[in-house]
Amino acid sequence: MTLTKVQREFVRQRAGQCCEYCRLSAIGGTLLFHVDHIIPQKHGGTNDDNNLCLACYKCNSHKSHDLTGFDPETGEISRFYHPRHHQWNGHFELLATMEIIGKTPEGRATVNVFQMNAPDRVETRRILAEVGEYPCQQSE
Repeated sequence: MTLTKVQREFVRQRAGQCCEYCRLSAIGGTLLFHVDHIIPQKHGGTNDDNNLCLACYKCNSHKSHDLTGFDPETGEISRFYHPRHHQWNGHFELLATMEIIGKTPEGRATVNVFQMNAPDRVETRRILAEVGEYPCQQSE
């Protein structure tokens, strides 16, 4: 079943037009943003609003249909950060260098698999931060 236009708009508004993973703003950007199934449909995820979040193209493409990844600190498998169940600041820290650091197994696995600190992504955040457009302000 596909998402309705109303659902898509609800998710965008709830997210404050921000990627709920890396906090990139959808406003004025050139990258596509997607309504992501936090638990992918192929793994039993539904179209329920509590299973949907807004994700930038890069976070969404790296996540793909995965549910878990390796925590690079422990080597253990961990679920990803879940925007409906977790608070961003509890799982991530944004450094002055514009790198996003995972503070928990979920955060570290998410940063690692989503390649949040790829050089081009860090540079984009740095440039946007210089003009006051990063991080996008989300309600928690």
